[in-house]
Amino acid sequence: MGLLQLLKSQFLCHLIICYVFLVSGLIINLLQLCTLPVWLVNKQLARRINVRLGYCISSQMVAALEWWSGTECTLYTDPKTYPLYGKENAIVVLNHTYEIDFLCGWTFCERFGVLGSSKVLAKKELAYVPVIGWMWYFLEIVFCKRKWEEDQRMITRCLQNLRDYPENYWFLLYCEGTRFTPKKHQISMQVAESKGLPKLKYHLLPRTKGFWVTVQNLRGTVAAVYDSTLNFRNNESPTLLGILNGKKYHADLYVRRIPLEQIPEDEEECAAWLHKLYQEKDSFQEHYTQTGRFPCATVSPSRRPWSLINWLFWSCLLLYPLGVLLTQLVSTGSLFTVVVAVAVCYAASLGVRWMIGQTEIDRASNYGSKERPQNNN
Repeated sequence: MGLLQLLKSQFLCHLIICYVFLVSGLIINLLQLCTLPVWLVNKQLARRINVRLGYCISSQMVAALEWWSGTECTLYTDPKTYPLYGKENAIVVLNHTYEIDFLCGWTFCERFGVLGSSKVLAKKELAYVPVIGWMWYFLEIVFCKRKWEEDQRMITRCLQNLRDYPENYWFLLYCEGTRFTPKKHQISMQVAESKGLPKLKYHLLPRTKGFWVTVQNLRGTVAAVYDSTLNFRNNESPTLLGILNGKKYHADLYVRRIPLEQIPEDEEECAAWLHKLYQEKDSFQEHYTQTGRFPCATVSPSRRPWSLINWLFWSCLLLYPLGVLLTQLVSTGSLFTVVVAVAVCYAASLGVRWMIGQTEIDRASNYGSKERPQNNN
């Protein structure tokens, strides 16, 4: 292990990174709150401001993946459709297998300049999480309770609000509804057998209702679906803690552009189309397992410097006053103040570990793991 790698693995470095992220995130959340009056005067201006404020938060996590960890990404796609990426609205269908697949989805957005405006269908509980959840609220993220009878009207209303969005965006969608685990896969395949659907080896059955509602409400606004399948070389399962430790991974992402007009408008036909799509995704995963690559040409979109510049800006802005404060505490502070400062740092470290823990597979939600019939929404 080299000196730089040893430095990256130290908890103090992790604490500094997370301090910068949390404090800058709360500052940005406050700035987003200040944009509320702008919404009343000029909604589109407020949206554009929030896109850039949101980028200041999410790009820090992307910078940790791309610049701190040095993780590389190879994109497998059709060279003819590659020039369209980032220049049109799209629904991005991702597999939900890894602890950091959300971060890889953000990196995909960042490489094509749509990270700040990217959208996602997220569980309602995340709306109350400081920094990320509050940022998403101002970016008009679609939240759901995973109860279709309650969700349908709210999701429809939120998606309709995106029809006049002023900047290109990608709507990231995990149609499986929850992260892949062996237990959830077993239960999902039992449902597939009961419904007479072909079994999948690497995916859970997709939830078709959410996909259909998304497609129907974004028709005329979104140009295509980007079917995206993610894998990591050497059969690795990367974690956020591994990223913070500076461990380098190599991601392979296979993306197919499917024009939206090719997707049926009828709900049952759309559901059948989505099931077929996941059968194809399963075959792509099988091909990757056997050959170590996806069946398409490769490109390596270059890293953009803006995430690193933003990260360095907030680090310089926030670490200087922290250093001054700590110096004063050590040199002139009483024993009580030093103890309080240590206690605050310890509490912060526990909070950081809790946030990291939310991305771990064994801490994933139980959605899809209950042994009862699924409504496949």
